[in-house]
Amino acid sequence: MCRNITELRGLEPAATAEEIEAAARQYVRKVSGIHKLSDANREPFERAVAEVTETTARLLAELPQRRQPPPTVPPLRRPEVRARMAAGG
Repeated sequence: MCRNITELRGLEPAATAEEIEAAARQYVRKVSGIHKLSDANREPFERAVAEVTETTARLLAELPQRRQPPPTVPPLRRPEVRARMAAGG
């Protein structure tokens, strides 16, 4: 399992579409070995991200609630990540 993908099930408030898509993108990046998109790989990469995002959202919606939150805070909820995003980078 990719250590960089944070558990999304059990978050309060629930995982956002942005957080689910970010996890899907990280997963596809890891399994494909693609770190920089090119014209040759952009379409299949983005299609895979969309499919994994959809499947992940469905999975999270169908699983029963967790009794306790995941042990780590998702990156998009961390203040330092939010600050970098607000600064444009």
